[in-house]
Amino acid sequence: MQICAGRLCLDGPVKPGHDGGGAVSGYVYIMASGPYGTLYIGVTAELSKRVWQHKEGAGSAFCRKYGVDRLVHYERYEDIRDAIHREKRLKKWLRDWKIELIEKGNPTWADHYETLHL
Repeated sequence: MQICAGRLCLDGPVKPGHDGGGAVSGYVYIMASGPYGTLYIGVTAELSKRVWQHKEGAGSAFCRKYGVDRLVHYERYEDIRDAIHREKRLKKWLRDWKIELIEKGNPTWADHYETLHL
C-alpha cells in the first residue's frame, strides 16, 4: 500500500514513524514566520527531521521564500492517514481559526523545535 500527501509517500515494509502495529504514525504541523506572520501547514512521519529541513531552507520553496521557520503547533496521530485528513481540513480553515488554534496551546508563538522530545 502507498499513502501520499504532496511529496510525502510512504510504502514498503517499515518506515520511520512506524508503530509496529501496521499503521505509520504521523504529524500535522504549523510553521510560522513569527507571531501573526505567514503560516504553513504540513504533514510528515518524521517531525523533527522535517522541521529541521524547513529551518535549513530545504523544506519547501514557500517556507524559504517567506521566512517560515518556527514550529508553532503540532499534533501526533497514530495513523498517518488521519494526519493527512486533518491537514486537509486545517488548510481549509479561516486564518483566524488557525491563529486561535496556535494561541490555545502556544500563546507566545514560541518555537517548539528545540523542545521536541519524539
